[in-house]
Amino acid sequence: MSTRRRGAELEQAILHAAAEELRESGYPGMTMDRVAARAGTNKNAIYRRWPNRAALGIAAYRRLSDAAMPDPDTGTLRGDALEMLRRANETWSSPYGAVLRGLLAAAADDPELLTLMRERSGADTMDNAWLTMLERAAGRGEAPAAAARHRVATTPMMLLRAEYAMRGVPSVHDEVLVEIVDEVFLPLVRGFAGTPQSRSL
Repeated sequence: MSTRRRGAELEQAILHAAAEELRESGYPGMTMDRVAARAGTNKNAIYRRWPNRAALGIAAYRRLSDAAMPDPDTGTLRGDALEMLRRANETWSSPYGAVLRGLLAAAADDPELLTLMRERSGADTMDNAWLTMLERAAGRGEAPAAAARHRVATTPMMLLRAEYAMRGVPSVHDEVLVEIVDEVFLPLVRGFAGTPQSRSL
């Protein structure tokens, strides 16, 4: 006789099932019934943890995004930044990226989903990865410590997303990524060398 799952074990089983549904069918095809069947549980168990499909969809997406989060350490800020953008570019056109695009499309007609995406989409995890990169560069003496701030860290990904939006495609050429790093990100970081906070470096 199988042991009844409870607590964290059941929650992980539901999240895994929801993530697989997202991967296979996208957000439009992910239903509470299908997730419950795949997880081997009932809808009540899901609703006790996530009040609606939007909340479960975002939690499942977060599980996928955390697993796919890059953490390059090439030894140089330029190398790290290019690797981060290259992996993001590959991801956006992958099945995982298709999940995110499906969520964004659904969010256009679902204010609650849009709010949840802003709060829980994993953007903080990505921002922290860029901040960690800047802090490592500062530790090597390659970047001013004052440059390790949120607005600087988010600039490359914001520019990449703008490229997707303007071009209407889920991928850009590598030369665009190089331009973002060499013509915008690195000059921005180096510009902090002249600020009062970093003149001692």
